[in-house]
Amino acid sequence: MPRPRASRSRGREVTVTHAPPVRRAGRPGFVRRRGAGPLFVAPFLVLFALLFLAPLGYAAYLSFFQERLVGGTVFVGLDNYTTALTDPLLLHGVGRVALFFAIQVPIMLLLALVFALALDSGLLYLARVIRLGIFVPYAVPSVVAALMWGYLYGPDFGPFGQLSRELGLPVPHFLNESWMLGSLANIVTWEFVGYNMIILYAALRTIPQELYEAAAMDGAGAWRIARSIKLPALRPALLLTLLFSVIGSFQLFNEPNLLMKIAPDVISSSYTANLYAYSLAFTGNQLNYAATVSFLLGLVIVIASYAVLLTANRRRTP
Repeated sequence: MPRPRASRSRGREVTVTHAPPVRRAGRPGFVRRRGAGPLFVAPFLVLFALLFLAPLGYAAYLSFFQERLVGGTVFVGLDNYTTALTDPLLLHGVGRVALFFAIQVPIMLLLALVFALALDSGLLYLARVIRLGIFVPYAVPSVVAALMWGYLYGPDFGPFGQLSRELGLPVPHFLNESWMLGSLANIVTWEFVGYNMIILYAALRTIPQELYEAAAMDGAGAWRIARSIKLPALRPALLLTLLFSVIGSFQLFNEPNLLMKIAPDVISSSYTANLYAYSLAFTGNQLNYAATVSFLLGLVIVIASYAVLLTANRRRTP
């Protein structure tokens, strides 16, 4: 207990109380606080290393070897990569996927943007039901979606073919060579337009209401508000959906793999680069070359994603 000490100042008695010394935090507690962060992150790092880095490293290790009839598995260095860069099946698969990306992604993102703006406008009746109806296809597994659309596309048993025969019209061949890429784009668009719409719609809901009120006071209409306020605010969300679309397009696998069963003359085992790598590994038993193709496909995805980010940053910079 501190003791008061009396002192005089110009005839008045002033009592001065000395506070007890403040004890600083001990070193052990400080160390415990600093060690809490790594402990929380450790489970994720362990799983990330075991489930991602370790398989990736093992695949990189396999890509430098080659299994031969004479001599067994031998180290070949970069020979697999040299072969893959001149492989016409791989190059055609990558080019086909790039064409798929150029056609499908703009249509999908435009539809997602239109739906998001329409829902955010507040002019739609039953907006929640419409939003749920657009998003539900994303909850359908891609395997189920491909099987369902494969049935709809069938010229012999599908409803489009049956209806065309009943009306005396030519039967549409959605699964022939000229229509196949568009048919795949339609399936992927049906699956993922709702997912991208939710991202854009969530970004629209974060815009402050004061901006709309100020624009309305200045006499701006709905179209001017959408063009001058909403679209600029959606640029980060659009960039995010574009990056997701780049990765998803070059990883196209489920839809062509399932449609290959009903259109084997059109979709081959090398129709897409991802399908080609899978066929090499599990059908051709060429694990080393499949690992090489997978690494090159990952490099293509990284380059495409970097090009998208670089282009977006240059447009943003004045």
